[in-house]
Amino acid sequence: MSASLPPEDSPGSEHRRVVGTRRSFLRWTGIAAVGTAAVAVGAKILTAGGSGGSAAVSDVALPTPVGTLPSQARSLANTPGLDVPGLTPLITPNDEFFRIDTAFNVPAVDPTTWRLDFKGKVKEPFSISYDELMALPQVEAPVTLACVSNRVGGTLIGTAVWQGVELRTLLDRAGVESSAQQIVGRSVDGFTAGFPTEAAFDGRTALVAVGMNGAPLPRQHGFPARLVVEGLYGYVSSTKWLQSIELAGWEDFNAYWIQRGWSKTGPIKPSSRIDVPRSGLRPPAGTVTIAGVAWAPDSGVASVEVRIDGVWRKASLGESLSGGVWRQWYLDWDAAPGEHEIAVRCTSADGLVQSGIENPDAVDGYTGWESRTITVV
Repeated sequence: MSASLPPEDSPGSEHRRVVGTRRSFLRWTGIAAVGTAAVAVGAKILTAGGSGGSAAVSDVALPTPVGTLPSQARSLANTPGLDVPGLTPLITPNDEFFRIDTAFNVPAVDPTTWRLDFKGKVKEPFSISYDELMALPQVEAPVTLACVSNRVGGTLIGTAVWQGVELRTLLDRAGVESSAQQIVGRSVDGFTAGFPTEAAFDGRTALVAVGMNGAPLPRQHGFPARLVVEGLYGYVSSTKWLQSIELAGWEDFNAYWIQRGWSKTGPIKPSSRIDVPRSGLRPPAGTVTIAGVAWAPDSGVASVEVRIDGVWRKASLGESLSGGVWRQWYLDWDAAPGEHEIAVRCTSADGLVQSGIENPDAVDGYTGWESRTITVV
């Protein structure tokens, strides 16, 4: 499997500064937005279409967003990232963003014939074309997505600036019936994912997304449209290559992975990761920087602690983009020669401490603290 990997780091500590940002994503990050990704996992699914979808992506021009979610526009304009060699950037480039889905062959969808259907327990079913979807008011929002199979310290997680139409806008047009407790996204290849209807209306970011990091969705990530729902693992929410959105009762339907024994609710668990120092490095005695990222949807990360040889120490945090986005952290440690055991944990803004109990079963997300032994010379 392929996933986003933190850049190489160099031994020793570095003077820390913040990297400024600008409003346009491509200028803000200085990274190329379009690329290829990964190897798919799961059952083989039929490919939809031919090679025409690939050419169609390059023909698309995204409309200018009318706003930013969350409502604090400064989150994109002015939030700096920490400049620590080897630390994961706040925003993951498209060509490094992890990809996990059930499609062995990436569907190639022609946007000129594609339509998105809203049906099921709705008062006014309707169908919308790609051009009609693109003409609706769009927003952009940074959201961290994670795979339920992301092990503690793993890289099946990434953050992008997604652009699209708020899901609740489209559901309001359809008129959701009171008995509709589940939103089911269905892909052109038959894959399904379902999540609670309230997730589209409770204030979190929930989009029918058409853009990723300032560019149209790459084919690998769901072109022409996909679902992006803050705070839920992808297997219950992130339907790519959308064909329909159906409203159903909670017990009326079990989506693809639920039929295979996975948990039906899928909230992302608070967790944290150590990016530096990398395993196997032998930093010199003196100031050693320990750094990484932490996430705790939906309230956000309030604090990060690093345990060094059994003693917990409070780390410094980078600024927050939103509660649904991971947060960078670092700790400058005066390290003596020898072997040292380090670990990390985070606490959410609503007081939930990351569990240290190791859960080897991924049906509702791995738990535990990432730890490693480092040798200081």
